[in-house]
Amino acid sequence: MVGIVVVSHSCKIAQGIKDVASQMADKSLKIIAAGGLQDGKIGTDAARIFEAVTDADSGDGVIITVDLGSAVLSANMALSMLDEEQRKRVLIADAPIVEGTINAAITASVGEPLKKVKAAAEETSAVKKLD
Repeated sequence: MVGIVVVSHSCKIAQGIKDVASQMADKSLKIIAAGGLQDGKIGTDAARIFEAVTDADSGDGVIITVDLGSAVLSANMALSMLDEEQRKRVLIADAPIVEGTINAAITASVGEPLKKVKAAAEETSAVKKLD
């Protein structure tokens, strides 16, 4: 099953998104919150993201959802720390962090492969609003 890592500048936001997504997903799905810095301050930490990716990867890959642009930089730095084989199984979703994480979790829960889980997260960007 594809794992998910939630990267936010805030530990509380990452944990909250994980909690909501976990309610909608299979209980065996690995969703790891990688928010904030080690000391609890606001920010992102490539080493923390690296550890989360390693923990979330069961062999089917990992989707990373992010809150802001600098979280993408930290996620990419974490990817550079992975070995080549694992790096091929980790993708960053360009999606709203809450909706994207939830849609990814639901899709991963039914056993869809990595690229379909990423697509499910990213399709939340195209949600149309009623006028």
